[in-house]
Amino acid sequence: MSTTTGPESPDALLGPADIRELAAALGVRPTKQKGQNFVIDANTVRRIVRTAEVRPEDVVVEVGPGLGSLTLALLEAADRVTAVEIDDVLAAALPATIAARMPQRKDRFALVHSDAMHVEELPGPPPTALVANLPYNVAVPVLLHMLERFPTIERTLVMVQAEVADRLAAKPGNKVYGVPSVKANWYAEVKRAGAIGRNVFWPAPNVDSGLVSLVRRTEPLPTTASRQEVFAVVDAAFAQRRKTLRAALATWAGSPAAAEEALVKAGISPQARGESLTVEEFARIAENKPGNKAEATA
Repeated sequence: MSTTTGPESPDALLGPADIRELAAALGVRPTKQKGQNFVIDANTVRRIVRTAEVRPEDVVVEVGPGLGSLTLALLEAADRVTAVEIDDVLAAALPATIAARMPQRKDRFALVHSDAMHVEELPGPPPTALVANLPYNVAVPVLLHMLERFPTIERTLVMVQAEVADRLAAKPGNKVYGVPSVKANWYAEVKRAGAIGRNVFWPAPNVDSGLVSLVRRTEPLPTTASRQEVFAVVDAAFAQRRKTLRAALATWAGSPAAAEEALVKAGISPQARGESLTVEEFARIAENKPGNKAEATA
């Protein structure tokens, strides 16, 4: 009897030799251009699934599944998995890998062959979790797009470059706190969830990796401003980090005086800088933009 079909069988997951064999058969060489670094360690993908707290009822969406290392581990734990893959060769090969290594779960797997930034809908039930080893060069925009587009995603765990992980999880006042920190916090409570060594990847990247956990807010941020309005303030505030908010928001508000007026109404010092503000404070500024409907009716 084969040992590769049981969902708990370690042989169902891909090891270093399996990854290289698959890649060779497909003529795949990981490319820096696509930010590809394949995870070759089964213990690491199981750790990611555990850290993500994937439940038997979860519908997981994975971005950038590559050769399927994490996909197989997710299929062991979740009700179903939808993988979004941009690469033609990898997308074509993944269903066969799932069928060969976990045949009893293949009907629980769906593939979307697309750029994740262009995905507007997914097949099957709405996703409840996002778990992914995100390509480093597009990690933040992909993460924010998926959170915005799929509000049913309650829990997210992404593996990203350590520096990006630090930025996403940074709190106000931290020197790496910036646009990704604030925008991620609009959707979720964000925290670092561990570090990943370089030797679990092929090829080994020349940067460290980190896990970031995002648990979606149970209630949306209490504000009359829209997401777009708040994000416009965030973008303006950090476009010129060293400037005071009075100066940084001048173009956004129409003039330095108008920016100062909006800041004072929001209860924020015009001399403050963007890196000291919470997402709630950015929302208050957006509400008080001169000419804003919310401000006009206040």
